[in-house]
Amino acid sequence: MLVEILGCSSGITGDLRTMCLLVDQDILVDAGSGTGELSLEQAIGINTLFLTHSHIDHCGFLPLLADAAGNFRGTPLNVYALPETISAIKRNIFNGEIWPDYTALPTSERPYITFTPIRLGETVDMNGRKFTPMPTRHSVPCVGYRLDSGEASLVYSGDTTFCEDFWHQLNHIHNLEYLLIETTFLNHNASGAQRSGHMTAELLT
Repeated sequence: MLVEILGCSSGITGDLRTMCLLVDQDILVDAGSGTGELSLEQAIGINTLFLTHSHIDHCGFLPLLADAAGNFRGTPLNVYALPETISAIKRNIFNGEIWPDYTALPTSERPYITFTPIRLGETVDMNGRKFTPMPTRHSVPCVGYRLDSGEASLVYSGDTTFCEDFWHQLNHIHNLEYLLIETTFLNHNASGAQRSGHMTAELLT
């Protein structure tokens, strides 16, 4: 698997972009503003999206991606996410007020987006590339993801404060090669990080 980081910041000023990983040109993990780095040709080639959670810095470009590529695609963009995440996005974004309901448009038979619920520990095999949601502790339901090519694994934590179950599972991955851990808060605000479900650099030590 080839993984390209399109965005990994909490902000959007200057050259900063929010979270989005591109995997092998056909899969995204999260759809923050880094998604906007895709060319139209690349956007059309995205078949699958794995979301960690419903916060806008991780899913905000999903409706724009669907809008840009939908007319050029013969099949929907399939989005894997927790049931709670799917419910929040349908209720608050694809509600006909913030954005059209692309789970039923342009037609119910041929929508731009389909959602597939995923649960902790449930591995999705994408032609030998395995994506497994991992536990996290955030202010809303959230997961991290293990991306396993068979030869090596990359783990992306998603948004989380210290989560014992996450580290327990991590320590049992025999082929772990790469680890991406979110550290949004500065060390002097460790209490705020824990309350809001984020990490600091010191919480990693």
